[in-house]
Amino acid sequence: MTDENQNQNQDDPIIRDKRRIDPETGEVRQPGTEGADADASAPSGAPAESADADAPVADDELTVEDILNAAPEEPVQGGDLSPAEQLAAERLGDLQRVTAEYANYRKRTEAGREVERERTTGEVAKVLLPVLDDLDRADKHGDLEGDAPFTQIAAKLRGAAEKLGLKPFGAVGETFDPNVHEAIFQQPTPGAEGETVLDVVETGYHLGSTLLRAAKVVVAVPAS
Repeated sequence: MTDENQNQNQDDPIIRDKRRIDPETGEVRQPGTEGADADASAPSGAPAESADADAPVADDELTVEDILNAAPEEPVQGGDLSPAEQLAAERLGDLQRVTAEYANYRKRTEAGREVERERTTGEVAKVLLPVLDDLDRADKHGDLEGDAPFTQIAAKLRGAAEKLGLKPFGAVGETFDPNVHEAIFQQPTPGAEGETVLDVVETGYHLGSTLLRAAKVVVAVPAS
């Protein structure tokens, strides 16, 4: 062989298969085996790399690239899984469990945050309830008619309560519901077919899904 041919052989690229898992058998290669095949195929004149450079990592440090490189191109027949596929399935199951746990954690956190927000808002809103009750009494007496300054102030206070999430309820004629109504008196009424609200003494309020205060009402009941 001439010197020119020897130089050409030395310039040829050297390809070493450093995959931790054999793509044909699916087994984890033992230390040193992946470099042996590559060195055997290398030209005799090419320098061999040191053992430290090609030293494999520990068996428990398989990377995602190792698993993907070892995945077979054709699906496994008969339901048998190679070690690489079993490891990939386990890792996928772990990822799915962690994702589900995190999603549940977020839901619990958001629900707890909403409950805490309603509780805090409710404490503030309770301070306004006596003022809103005074406005209701003034409205019944006709003190909020027209465009007087007091009427405008009352409208602003009620608007501020609505922005906090307060929803008033309790109206004459609606069916009595012991879950949201507090009966302070029952009035036998001719023609009444059931228990209905005859008069609203104190308006009830909801704050979101929370019953902040029941409505105090006079209940019309059928006359005996």
